Amino acid sequence: FLRMRLKDDVNPVVFFLFRVVVGIFSVISYARSVTGRPAGPYRDVTSLDGLATCLQPGLNTLDRVFETSAKRFSRQDFLGTREVLREEEELQESGKVFRKVVLGEYRWLSFEKVYRAASSFGSGLAWIIAAQACFMNNFPLVTLYSTLGGPAIAHGLNQTEVTHIITSKELLETKLKVQLQHIIVVDEKPTSCVGYPRGISVHNMAAVQALGVKPENASRPRQLPAPSDIAVIMYTSGSTGVPKGVMISHSNLIASIAGMAERIPNLGSNDTYIAYLPLAHVLELSAEMVCVAYGCRIGYSSPQTLADQSTKIKTGSKGDTSVLQPTLMAAVPEIMDRIYKNVMMKVEEMSTLQKTLFILAYNYKMEQLAKGNSTPLCDKLVFKKVRALLGGRTRVLLSGGAPLSAATQRFMNICLCCPVGQGYGLTETCGAGTISQLWDYSTGRVGAPLVSCEIQLKDWAEGGYRNTDKPCPRGEILVGGPNVTMGYYKNEAMNRENFFVDKKGQRWFCTGDIGEFQADGCLKIIDRKKDLVKLQAGEYVSLGKVEAILKNNPLIDNICAYANSDESYVIGFVVPNQKQLMALAEKRGICGSWMDICNNSVIEEEVLKAITDTALSGQLERFEIPRKICLSAEAWTPETGLVTDAFKLKRKELKSFYQNDIERMYGGK
Repeated sequence: FLRMRLKDDVNPVVFFLFRVVVGIFSVISYARSVTGRPAGPYRDVTSLDGLATCLQPGLNTLDRVFETSAKRFSRQDFLGTREVLREEEELQESGKVFRKVVLGEYRWLSFEKVYRAASSFGSGLAWIIAAQACFMNNFPLVTLYSTLGGPAIAHGLNQTEVTHIITSKELLETKLKVQLQHIIVVDEKPTSCVGYPRGISVHNMAAVQALGVKPENASRPRQLPAPSDIAVIMYTSGSTGVPKGVMISHSNLIASIAGMAERIPNLGSNDTYIAYLPLAHVLELSAEMVCVAYGCRIGYSSPQTLADQSTKIKTGSKGDTSVLQPTLMAAVPEIMDRIYKNVMMKVEEMSTLQKTLFILAYNYKMEQLAKGNSTPLCDKLVFKKVRALLGGRTRVLLSGGAPLSAATQRFMNICLCCPVGQGYGLTETCGAGTISQLWDYSTGRVGAPLVSCEIQLKDWAEGGYRNTDKPCPRGEILVGGPNVTMGYYKNEAMNRENFFVDKKGQRWFCTGDIGEFQADGCLKIIDRKKDLVKLQAGEYVSLGKVEAILKNNPLIDNICAYANSDESYVIGFVVPNQKQLMALAEKRGICGSWMDICNNSVIEEEVLKAITDTALSGQLERFEIPRKICLSAEAWTPETGLVTDAFKLKRKELKSFYQNDIERMYGGK
């Protein structure tokens, strides 16, 4: 009953009573400590007798999950991509010319066709098919972000002694000194070997597929994987240092998707998932494997073509969400923050009457959600156009990868008319840890532990966090269970530092994140050990906390807070919102190019004042507020190397990039 999906046509009285019941039992309905101690470990109340390890008996490896789904959903659509009809150049207001695309409808492959393609290894939707082919034949798969850069990619390929690589012509780095034997290029056209080192064979996907269907190869018995075999060595892009290869077994991934699927009601073949994050990201891999297991369609997209207003979509043509109309979506906060700010900018441009009606409807719905009531009239008359930004059919939106601000989460719940489940997980835990219940409209929390893992809190005296703290226990988050991975590839020192096995034989990972368990068993992330900087006077500043609050300012698209331990104040690097900043410059009578505006000292001071106001309203301490800032005319993208593919800040690279500005803002020290 508590997992029923509430629709707009439910009687408001019944809906209200339902929420009252949930409210009464919320203190014991999510998770509790299995030992009774404030340190935990904490488990979902439905898994107190044991942790879930698989979706159903017998399906304990990824190839068995795929094979079962291929039989069960054989003729149903599975993987879809849009055809590029044409590319055109479009002149921007700034004078720059961008190449834009016009895309057609989605074209689909059925489960049966994808299974056959994976069996013979090849065809259009290469990555997921190649991945399934590796899972089916027990070939360990290594994933590397293209944006890691040449040296980091070479490190991963050399460390794992890769013999075969699957890539595109655009991404292939021929100068890498690695021991490759075969390069498989994702292209149906014949591939030339000119320019490649001797001893390396170059193939296209069609050639590999043709090789696979030959009788002598098709009849070759597969080497079936065991649950404990490595499925993926996933190199984390990381925010600092050399990327680490996380060893993920079949059983790790199976446990992870079992835990995630339990939090999403009514999963099935009527669902369509939009996939736009890289499959080298653990959130995306886990989400797509959930879709494989439950027969959901997967339509492929990219951050540049996601919505009608996306950067590569030609003005007037449709983005991927409008065409696909997905019901399920996983999103990193950066993407959701963009949607939130774009809509709020349009609200600012409305007439006084329209703006007043929108704000009234927004506040009214927020009050009704708090009471447990639905608002079908408001949804239809006011929020329908906003909901259409993601296709109009989204029923579950999962957020992960970084903290989601309360303002953005509240906006998504209200304007997109669908629940936002905020989750917490890491590559080292297969992306699994917690996901909030979909009926929980509270903000700033990441929910209770999934049924496949448990969480405990470890004292961190240096930061002042203890699991005996009142009213809520606090400490470093440790995740334990079958989803905790096998460790880092060829890195025993870091394995000893970050992983351990308890007396019961259960494996644990020390996350470095600081959390607190609230009365109903929900976890809240409050700090991170690596983001904590001690200022000259002894105050501790959580850089991530500062950034999360300041990103609520409409002038800011992205921000990186920075502090030296031998200095007394925080500084910041800011990527401003171009439309908002140009409007501010016009208001102050300042003219010039975008670069001129960003380098203008008056504008810099105006932005700093706005940041300070946001910081104070967000209840930051005075010592946490940046005293000086630098405005960046260039956006931070994975291609610039300053953020990861999940848009997490790369602090080491940012520090190096802005070194001259750091010295300037700290008075030349």
